[in-house]
Amino acid sequence: MSKPSPYSIQVLDLIRRPGSHREVALDVPAPERLGTVVIGVEAGEPVHITASLESLHDGILVSAEIDTVASGECVRCLIDVREPIEVEFQELFAYDSDEAFDHQVIDDRVDLEPAVRDAVVLALPFQPVCQPDCLGLCPICGVRLLDEPGHEHEAPIDPRWAALNDFEEKR
Repeated sequence: MSKPSPYSIQVLDLIRRPGSHREVALDVPAPERLGTVVIGVEAGEPVHITASLESLHDGILVSAEIDTVASGECVRCLIDVREPIEVEFQELFAYDSDEAFDHQVIDDRVDLEPAVRDAVVLALPFQPVCQPDCLGLCPICGVRLLDEPGHEHEAPIDPRWAALNDFEEKR
């Protein structure tokens, strides 16, 4: 028999006892990187889960809060960012496999890892920024505009219109 996931919770005391209730807290490492190319919870990053488990007629209802930290880079200026992630989810883990639910009680345990993964990834910002008013990078030289306020360049002249400058000067 394989070792249970650290996200797995023993629910033998709750199975088929509607109304039974238990609180649990887990501090586990992220099993793998959870996220996108620009931001995610790195493998091994601590994930704190506070869960309430309630026995129902057809399964175990898990209501959980997740706290962790995502890291990545600002999509405007490319500096590193770390952002706290706080998200809640509620999932029903069915007793029987013929129930129309995504998750199931298996071997008297509920495995929260898939539900945690889904909740965390959906809570990540689509385009993370270092601060809401980040100006990004200069399109000409690449300097971070927040580091150099007032940074400017003389506007380049489009070569297709350069002949018009000569026309103005001859007048």
